[in-house]
Amino acid sequence: MIEGRGLHLAREGRTVIAALDLVLDAGERLFVLGPSGAGKTTLLHALLGFVPLAAGTLAVFGEARRCERDFIPLRGPLGLLFQDPGDQLFGPTVAEDVAFGPLNLGLAPAQAAARAEATLAALDIAHLAARPVHALSGGEQRLAALAGVLAMAPRVLLLDEPTNGLDADASARVLAALAQTGLPMVVASHDPACIEALATRVLELPARPSA
Repeated sequence: MIEGRGLHLAREGRTVIAALDLVLDAGERLFVLGPSGAGKTTLLHALLGFVPLAAGTLAVFGEARRCERDFIPLRGPLGLLFQDPGDQLFGPTVAEDVAFGPLNLGLAPAQAAARAEATLAALDIAHLAARPVHALSGGEQRLAALAGVLAMAPRVLLLDEPTNGLDADASARVLAALAQTGLPMVVASHDPACIEALATRVLELPARPSA
């Protein structure tokens, strides 16, 4: 589903990732590990074209991806969950926020609302539908953000520290929701419980190379 060879990523003129090979097959939950600054978030963003490739090749769903127009069709099929759900939630209510993605995919308002309702129910958070997003707890925000991603019917999940800052109960709810999706995923995480619960394979990034 994803195959990167010799990936080289840089930010602000500094090398972040060098000569990295990355493969994700159907059914895999690949965890990307490494120290802070190793480039885990950068890698996830590069898979959606938000960080350009300095070198190497990247194929997603069997097609080469290099320039911006190659990545635009992936924004939906690759569902990115940000490390901070506050960066992802912006609708006035949870239901409106979750319906936003389906509306952008071209669904009619009634269809988008139905998709949002079904997604919230599947994650067992239908009771949050009318809540303002700013009134949610950390765990509720994470689940609402995940609902927004899942409502776009992704083929692969890209998850950036999905349990970061959550207490044990909220973390368990998020992990259960992720396992329930059955989707392949690339996950950046430091959380041993998250790795133990979900990982089928691990990719260790080295410390950031010198510029």
